[in-house]
Amino acid sequence: MSDLILELKDLSHSYDGKEISLNNITLTVNKAERVSILGPSGSGKSTLLRLIAGLEKPYSGTIAIQGKIVSSVNQMVAPEKRNVGLVVQEKALFPHLTVQKNIGFGIRKNQDRSKIISDLLSLFKIEHLSNKYPHEISGGEQQRAALARSMAPDPELLMLDEPFSALDKKLKEELYAELNQIFKEREQTIVLVTHDLDEAKVLSEKQVNLENT
Repeated sequence: MSDLILELKDLSHSYDGKEISLNNITLTVNKAERVSILGPSGSGKSTLLRLIAGLEKPYSGTIAIQGKIVSSVNQMVAPEKRNVGLVVQEKALFPHLTVQKNIGFGIRKNQDRSKIISDLLSLFKIEHLSNKYPHEISGGEQQRAALARSMAPDPELLMLDEPFSALDKKLKEELYAELNQIFKEREQTIVLVTHDLDEAKVLSEKQVNLENT
């Protein structure tokens, strides 16, 4: 089986059919590789993740996940059938569910629900928050829980859309160290959107600047 997880070929996007928001993006991401997408506001970083997730349709080009075309001008595989996870900065957790229930929300029926939740609570060091609601925990704890929830279904690809931008520098640095270890242990394939070059260098092995594509 190929190690190639994600392949974008000549991918372009337009919200109105006239102005191009992304133009001819070509990118490959291999299994266990961590890639950062850099660029200023308005460069199309978040749009790129939405295209990969299946929330937007390409203007031209293709997106393939594990060798299967999931997006093209004439073809769109539903988001829930792409086996990708997406973590965003805000509203990452359901406010009416506890941390434990948030993590369990996306677990498939054929998976060992209790074990997965227990393992992820332990992995992210948030066992003590299991029965807490999002408003009862800190911003850093919310991000740990959101990441755990996104990893619970064991996605082939985990996409992070500036999830740490609201956190202070010290908390970010603590999270970076923990996440690097977790991602390496689980051989998690990551695409991270950020405008922070330092963050990109710490959390990824390859950086792609949309301004230069």
